[in-house]
Amino acid sequence: MALYVYGITKASHPLRLDGLKGVGEAPTKVRTVRSGELCAVVSDAPEQLSLSRDALTAHHETQEALWADGVVLPLGFGYVAPDEDAVRAVLDERAELFAQRLDELVGRAEFNVKGVQAEDVLLRAVLTGSEQVRTLNEATRDGGGTYEDRLALGQLVAQEVQVRQEALAGEVLAALRPLTLAEKVSPPSQQYFVSASFLVEGDRAEEFRRAEHEVAGRLGDGVELRLRGPLPPYSFA
Repeated sequence: MALYVYGITKASHPLRLDGLKGVGEAPTKVRTVRSGELCAVVSDAPEQLSLSRDALTAHHETQEALWADGVVLPLGFGYVAPDEDAVRAVLDERAELFAQRLDELVGRAEFNVKGVQAEDVLLRAVLTGSEQVRTLNEATRDGGGTYEDRLALGQLVAQEVQVRQEALAGEVLAALRPLTLAEKVSPPSQQYFVSASFLVEGDRAEEFRRAEHEVAGRLGDGVELRLRGPLPPYSFA
């Protein structure tokens, strides 16, 4: 029987799994596969695993329930093992590494920070701050100007947007990094000017939240920081 694997804990974890249901349209109970001092938390894998809201919810609810009671190495969505023997083989092969990482993550949590900026506010800032952009914008308004003018305007606006978003991201990261143990920063996207995950000591969680709130207040109108956490250490397992 193929198994869906949620995460790895030590055998000493409370492992309160009653009431948890696995992924799939006909979910089975969540249970453990043990090997030595380690446990893998699993359920029967569905014949067809789809990336649905219900499946993602079951996946994260199990991981968060485990993490609420102790440290866990959460696996990414979709990890399926052929059977219990295959799970035990991995636990045996990497026992030292898993145990070490579990020890390292005790008392630590992940916080995720995403930054968004309203497009109209950003474009106004670009127009206000760049005389060259203003000149080209006037020249091309209402279909005026040449093709080269419009091309130059688009390129210049893109450059100015990138510079401003990199500056915002730099301010956020500079404010939060001193309070963290590790970070995973994603490349900026059209949606987020910053998207980063931080590993934070439990006794610095409130300080981290305050720092995020303070830097958010300095970023100005039209800029929003979205904070999630504390979370299981998804990015650091």
